[in-house]
Amino acid sequence: MPSTLEQLSPTRVKLTVEISFDDLKPHLDKAYKEIAQQVNIPGFRKGKVPASVIDQRFGRGVVLQEAINEALPKAYQEAIAESGVFPLGQPDVDVTKLEDNEVVEFTAEVDIRPDFELPDFSTLEATVDVPEVSDDAVDERINLLRQRFATTTEVDRAAADGDVLTIDLVASQDGKELSDATASGITYKIGEGVGMLEGLDEAVIGLKAGESKTFTSQLVGGDFRGQDADITVTVAKVSEQELPAVDDEFAQMISEFDTVEEMREDLRKAVENQVEAEKIADARDKVLEAALEKTDFELPQAMLAAELETRRNQIEQQLTRGGMSVETYLEQAEDEDAQTEEEFWKTIDERSEQAVRAQMLLDKYADDNALEVSQQELTELIFRKAQENNHSPQDEINHMMEHNHMGDWMQEIRRGKALASICAAATVVDTEGNTVDMSLQVVNTEDAEADSSEPVDSAIAVESVDQDAVEVADDNN
Repeated sequence: MPSTLEQLSPTRVKLTVEISFDDLKPHLDKAYKEIAQQVNIPGFRKGKVPASVIDQRFGRGVVLQEAINEALPKAYQEAIAESGVFPLGQPDVDVTKLEDNEVVEFTAEVDIRPDFELPDFSTLEATVDVPEVSDDAVDERINLLRQRFATTTEVDRAAADGDVLTIDLVASQDGKELSDATASGITYKIGEGVGMLEGLDEAVIGLKAGESKTFTSQLVGGDFRGQDADITVTVAKVSEQELPAVDDEFAQMISEFDTVEEMREDLRKAVENQVEAEKIADARDKVLEAALEKTDFELPQAMLAAELETRRNQIEQQLTRGGMSVETYLEQAEDEDAQTEEEFWKTIDERSEQAVRAQMLLDKYADDNALEVSQQELTELIFRKAQENNHSPQDEINHMMEHNHMGDWMQEIRRGKALASICAAATVVDTEGNTVDMSLQVVNTEDAEADSSEPVDSAIAVESVDQDAVEVADDNN
């Protein structure tokens, strides 16, 4: 099918495509057949209505329209393949010429990936910090295990720091109870109320089961979030938590090891693996940043605007689910640089744009180097997603097929392989001057796409918005 390409801008093209009636005929025959099956015309059996009768009854234009709609997608794909451009998003299609029994002509305007030169990745350099494995990190893991296997015993005494309570909360303003700011049967450990009501620890310490106390605090969720309210807390039960001793018996209970020393050594290795993985992830980010600094290209503005809007909507939805506003989030986030809502959204937009640029760079590398995805690689990704989502592999496959994710997931793998190759070509050292071998890295492809799915933690304990500029993955399921 003849086609011509007009470059409207570095990021948009216009394809003009002709479809001859010889190519259109199979689609016309199909359209006549389908219409004949759907209509009832006296004197003709269903499905046996002649084309001339259909034209007379319903108009030739109806049939042509169905045939053209059927033929357009294939003609467009063939024109795209012939042009060598990489479309982004759906085209704007317009039928510009229709000469019956002669030719159909249509135009398709579409955003494309801009053409640009990739840098020499062997010139890229990055420096990462030397990871530290402290005894404190090992002790923290042991403490988490102790808490997991801790026992709680209900006690008849006043609550103290470290106790586990069952409490009821009722909020009111001017003596009027707020229906959406009440909760009952909450399990709460004194001293670990991150993101909970300020002043709750102080209020419950010293209370026995059945006793209440009222204090003033700012609500952190619901329609009245950010407003002061009178909070009445009632202690229903006080339990004392007893942590198991760190001895050989504990090691044998929670691990495959016989002694505490063996258990600690295994935990230390786990911490070492974790910090090494974090170092590699940091190196990947910095190498990709360096690559982007040496690459200059325009982004399709319509596509970028849609990406930024999607990203904002995702964050707003997460904040809403957490019962928070941006202002409240900024007040609670400890590692957030933005001070105002305007600064917050500006940072989100900048990092979202950087993520889109990273995707395009990785996609171009993958295309230029003809990176392919094996069945084994797709299977490994499915199993990893199933594990992360606590699903069975079959559930994850069903989800992939139902939501047509296979193409996206394969692209996710290609980006991960592209990033691995780029990092292997770069020079990475740590702050002590030691070379970091990136050729042996195990790439989690989910770290190789634009992460837009989880920028905010839960409502109860909001920690940070994911601001990683060049994390390039997110299946949005």
